[in-house]
Amino acid sequence: MTTMQVNGVDVEFNKHGFMSDFHCWSKEVALAIAEEQRLELTDCHWEVIEFLRDYYENYDTPPSPKQILTACGDKITGSDKCRQKDLKAIFPDGGCKQACTLAGLPRHYCHSC
Repeated sequence: MTTMQVNGVDVEFNKHGFMSDFHCWSKEVALAIAEEQRLELTDCHWEVIEFLRDYYENYDTPPSPKQILTACGDKITGSDKCRQKDLKAIFPDGGCKQACTLAGLPRHYCHSC
């Protein structure tokens, strides 16, 4: 298990790089993870991250990639036609798996990606 300190708070990650506690997430944590991954978060990234968090909070499981694309596709591509490769274009280190990491979802819940 590894630890990252963000704003004086220790945030724990498992050996796969996913947060150990969904409720320890904050935008500052997401920014710190993104910085470590050399990813600059745009409004489009935040749209996906917030959708993932809201969906997980309501259903205790992550949305499928298709649900992500349906909900956020117009923000990703500017049109209704959004494909998984478009999601991977904004999250280049794994598409929705990288998005799950930034959103603070536990690894065992991101099996659908």
